Amino acid sequence: MTHDHDLVLRPTTAQTEAALDPPPGRNGGDLVVETLAGLGATTVFGLPGQHALGMFDALRRSDLRYVGLRVENNAGFAADAYGRITGEAAPLLLSTGPGALTSLAALQEAAAASAPVLAVSSQVPSAGLGGGRHGYLHELPDQAASFRGVVKSVHTVRTQSQIPSAIAQAWKSALTVPHGPVWVEIPQDVLLAETRLPVVTAVDATPDDLPPRPELTAVAAHLLSGADRPAIIAGGGVVRSDASGKLVALAEKLNAPVVTTFGGKGAFPWGHPLSLQSWLEDRHTTDLLEDADVLLVVGSGLGELSSNYHTFKPRGRVIQIEADLGKLESNHPALGIHADARLALQALLETVEAREDEGAPERARALLAKVAERIASQELTLEQEVLASVRRALPADSPSFWDMTILAYWAWSAFDAKAPNTMHSAQGAGGLGYGFPAALGAAAADPTRPVLAVSGDGGALYSIAELATARQYGLDVTWLIVDDGGYGILREYMTDAFGQATATELTRPDYVALAESFGVPGVRTTPETLEADLAKALAEPGPSVVVLPALLRMFAPTHLS
Repeated sequence: MTHDHDLVLRPTTAQTEAALDPPPGRNGGDLVVETLAGLGATTVFGLPGQHALGMFDALRRSDLRYVGLRVENNAGFAADAYGRITGEAAPLLLSTGPGALTSLAALQEAAAASAPVLAVSSQVPSAGLGGGRHGYLHELPDQAASFRGVVKSVHTVRTQSQIPSAIAQAWKSALTVPHGPVWVEIPQDVLLAETRLPVVTAVDATPDDLPPRPELTAVAAHLLSGADRPAIIAGGGVVRSDASGKLVALAEKLNAPVVTTFGGKGAFPWGHPLSLQSWLEDRHTTDLLEDADVLLVVGSGLGELSSNYHTFKPRGRVIQIEADLGKLESNHPALGIHADARLALQALLETVEAREDEGAPERARALLAKVAERIASQELTLEQEVLASVRRALPADSPSFWDMTILAYWAWSAFDAKAPNTMHSAQGAGGLGYGFPAALGAAAADPTRPVLAVSGDGGALYSIAELATARQYGLDVTWLIVDDGGYGILREYMTDAFGQATATELTRPDYVALAESFGVPGVRTTPETLEADLAKALAEPGPSVVVLPALLRMFAPTHLS
């Protein structure tokens, strides 16, 4: 009797001969790049360093495309965006110690947003490992420990034969839902030593599926089918699992209004009759969601931003579909379904009964009218016109990447993403400097569409060095910098809280002249000319910078009744 697990693939004669006679001049770094290529990687991001040179030397013997950034954190943001756009694990090659640690903020964002990033770092030579202090440059007592609280999984390598399996395990971890960043570290001597191991070819690292338990979806379908006022909150998990179409079908079958979280922008069509859009910092929206007798939450942990700063208190039954086990019922009691959003929505589509509810579209229209009236009463015409100009200038299928800046906070609530997986921001972890390097990663992932980055002048200074990267690789990114002379949102927060702001004002460069010094075209615009200038920059190939001097204000959120 033969069992499936007894079957092994036997090499052909040609494969055996090739394995017995590997090409000369290979090192441990070649095993890294061969494994990445065998897993399907085509592009890697990173920054070289002394201990990592074995990997970078191996790149020239491979077909992998290398996109090198100027700061490790920015390379991490670029890999994050590449992973979001392609759905593939984005390799990030880093050096030891300071180089590795500089990537931590980017990996935190990738973890919060479930972006698949495969970070491969060097380590001090093997002789320096084991917990001692041996005085090697870049040495840390326990480098992997610095990453365990940030990434999804950590994989340590100590010999060359471990490299292919460790990277394959990390790849599988990054792409098993919930997606996320993973960490592999390899000592310098292991990367540099000549290897006689066979060339790594096809590697199997198929991610695991996460289907829902059928008894749970049966209960969920029963609750939704019998609901009087169902509603749906769609989070980033819907976007990550490419489940937007199934979400629309389920909402229409149930006649349930849908609000998308800031991370779920584009998961539900903005102009759909059942769309509540993304006005989460609004008491009218919170009231409608609290009034639902059955609330379906898909791909969201209902964290701080998604719950109107934890003021949201649902009165009805909550059903939560979430791939991240730790987020299941973490903020609200629910019928928790640990599953991939796409598979769970498909199961519900097959089992719910259609609901008739002619009043559902009217409830959605009434809510949006209340929101519009509230915003109109605050006399924020400039902000709304600037955001509308950006939307008109940006092609419908072009992705946009937003830094933590006032215009981005407006966009979370008020910007029509037009399609799933086209609007991205750093709202997962909330670090500055995300927008521009992330846009570079997206442009590397798909050069057929222009990409927009939006930053304030404070965030722009975090990633200004990447103008050199944009120019070097000819990446088709237009960078809109809203220049208000400081950390605008912090200025508002401090003024509101303390009557005046401290440490928020910035001396900044002439961004147009600075861009041109990198060989990148720059233009200074006004709110009146923004649409035309932005559209022109987006239409021209290669990188460009558009600077908008403007003091924007945030709309007043409503947390309380």
